[in-house]
Amino acid sequence: MIPSADLAGARAAHARLLASLAGLDDGGARAPSNLPGWTRGHVVTHLARNADSFTGMIAAAARGEVAEQYPGGNRQRADGLEAGSGRGAAELVADVERACRQLEQAWADTTEEMWRSGAGRSRDALVPLAELPFRRWRETEIHHADLGLDFSWSDWGDAFVTAELERTVDGLPERLASGQALRLVATDGGQQWDVGTGGDRIEVAGDRRRLLAWLLGRLDDPTLPAVAPWQREQRP
Repeated sequence: MIPSADLAGARAAHARLLASLAGLDDGGARAPSNLPGWTRGHVVTHLARNADSFTGMIAAAARGEVAEQYPGGNRQRADGLEAGSGRGAAELVADVERACRQLEQAWADTTEEMWRSGAGRSRDALVPLAELPFRRWRETEIHHADLGLDFSWSDWGDAFVTAELERTVDGLPERLASGQALRLVATDGGQQWDVGTGGDRIEVAGDRRRLLAWLLGRLDDPTLPAVAPWQREQRP
């Protein structure tokens, strides 16, 4: 029941993120990120608060409780983000490094029984504790690319791309318009997915990273079919 592969992926993603942030200065922290309306300070603050939210869920599970990811809901989440986004680079980086280390320690302290039976709550849905490491892995990989530093979606590792692409494709039907049908072809892996039903099926071919970046709203290419926004997370 221990999600060893997801834990390893998340820890490695943390290490890459912190390496990218090592040279961040105050000007860079206030510069726009790749997310509309967010500076890099917003992204780093979000990554820190997200890690803290998972640590809190694990701490509650250790007490036999089920905690909300953000106890104050969207208001707490938004207020915390705005309050922290304007800090200097050194404080931002120290904050996210502390948050990553505390979460990694919480994972190390989690017992097999907790992994098997523990849960938290996110957006009114119960989430098994064993799912949280992958969620953190995803959060870190995607937002690391959003920073617009020395890491982009083209740098996502094979293990993450394989795991997340399957999950994202699974959720794609609900994002298609009525009658819209797609055939996704991964040119670097041989996979093919037929999604949706209706009229002529439109083929979208590309390597797996490019397909994933498109489906996650990280690739601006007007030649690709339009699909509804990816809404797995409260903020892209």
